[in-house]
Amino acid sequence: MRVYLICFLLCTGLFGCKDNSNKQTETSGKIKVLVDESFAPIVDDEAYVFENTYPNANVDLVYKPEISLVNAFLADSAKVAIMSRTLKPREAEVFEKKNIKVRTNRFAIDAIALIINSRSADTLISVAEIVDIMKGKGNRRLVFDNPNSSTVRYLMRLSDVNVLPVKGVYALNSNEEVIKFVHNNLGAIGVIGVNWIRQPGKELAGLVEGLNVMGVKNLPGKQGSDRYYKPSQDNLAMGLYPLYRDLFIINCQGGSGLGWGLASFLAGEVGQRIVLKSGLLPASIPPRELFIRDKIEKK
Repeated sequence: MRVYLICFLLCTGLFGCKDNSNKQTETSGKIKVLVDESFAPIVDDEAYVFENTYPNANVDLVYKPEISLVNAFLADSAKVAIMSRTLKPREAEVFEKKNIKVRTNRFAIDAIALIINSRSADTLISVAEIVDIMKGKGNRRLVFDNPNSSTVRYLMRLSDVNVLPVKGVYALNSNEEVIKFVHNNLGAIGVIGVNWIRQPGKELAGLVEGLNVMGVKNLPGKQGSDRYYKPSQDNLAMGLYPLYRDLFIINCQGGSGLGWGLASFLAGEVGQRIVLKSGLLPASIPPRELFIRDKIEKK
């Protein structure tokens, strides 16, 4: 009888003490997030502050170029993704067939920056010239971070091309490589997310000092076509800088959890202030607090 009792207690103890390491709330647990590598600096900052605000939260960031990210997301590699586009209808169907609601929140507006060596005398470029380069015309060189990146997709769509030309367009392996290449090659034009210039990190800071950000003029008849504009927050807010894109967090957890908490944080005041500090444009401008003191007259 005692043997059966011991066995019963052991079994109930094993099942009763189930591992809750994967249990999540909006501010605790562990979650894997797929991130477009173009946005590494800003997402690193957001995750760092989020984890320090909520010590029981663990955000595992996995950086990939956009095409690899989407493939991994659809293959159920992770339930949350951060990228510069929403899911296409056929992509969303993958989750909807599993009765999972796709929750998409925009939290920032990013600028695609064109960078050149500071020794270059040519600091201006028009969208029309960019389109020509993407079509294999002209003598300038565009250097991208990755052939599968969101920046490549953006400029291909802008230029209405389906295949990259064999002349004038080159793709490396990362944003870091683009910065290093442009720093060492006079005449090359690097195509990167603006946060890589605003927050380059210690290893790239010295190289970034040797680079300039180009001014860009929009196509005739469009806003920003009157002159050349740089990717500042003011120009983004007024719609004057032509090369911009929205930044989204896509949550396919199917319910409340750490993904929901992270999305709320990004859209909240603290998350939006981090975006503002990074050089990107927040989806909603954080309010400023003004302290007004009564003037006391001296007698």
